[in-house]
Amino acid sequence: MATSKKVITRDNWEKRLNDVQIRKEDTDRLVMNFLVTEGYVEAAEKFRIESGTDPDMDLATITDRMAVKKAVQSGNVEDAIKKINDLNPEILATNPQLFFHLQQQRLIELIRHGKIEEAVEFAQEELAPRGEQNPAFLEDLEKTMALLAFKDVSKCPVGGLLDVSQRLKTASEVNAAILTSQSHEKDPKLPSLLKMLIWAQNQLDEKASYPHITNLWSASLENTAA
Repeated sequence: MATSKKVITRDNWEKRLNDVQIRKEDTDRLVMNFLVTEGYVEAAEKFRIESGTDPDMDLATITDRMAVKKAVQSGNVEDAIKKINDLNPEILATNPQLFFHLQQQRLIELIRHGKIEEAVEFAQEELAPRGEQNPAFLEDLEKTMALLAFKDVSKCPVGGLLDVSQRLKTASEVNAAILTSQSHEKDPKLPSLLKMLIWAQNQLDEKASYPHITNLWSASLENTAA
């Protein structure tokens, strides 16, 4: 037998939300966690002074981590690898997937700059042997080499590898690996809480009709007929 959902009016829902007490210290820690995890060292320092919230890591280590991330984002992968090894050689030594993805990014940069012969040689000497040991690596290598088959990469099915988004993806993986090596969480808590909010709303939808938060930036509630 079908049951009707409970209807919660906007006024009632807003009253319930306003009754929830959240300490400023908790929100400040969330903001600081986001800033240090994402590497906004200057903003973190200013926020520390303004809010009195101490970061849970040495801000100097953020500068080193961001130097690595910036090198990847600018396509200077060789420099990024050197900086990673200066920070902690165990990061790449114990993470073959990360090292392969960095080498793949080096290959992409060679292709981007039209260094075809050097790209082929690099793929054969550095990436092919790793691909033979791991089917996933081999598949990624084959996709990358497919870029060479098209004079107009915009027509290549994997042309997106040359997009800036690919650099950002690799840089994000590097950032997470460095954080893990420093015994810190690799992802900021704030985005996870927002995902949890969406999940909770989806679960509540089955039992009640209520004003949703549809804009996560403003946390505004949608207008309802109730």
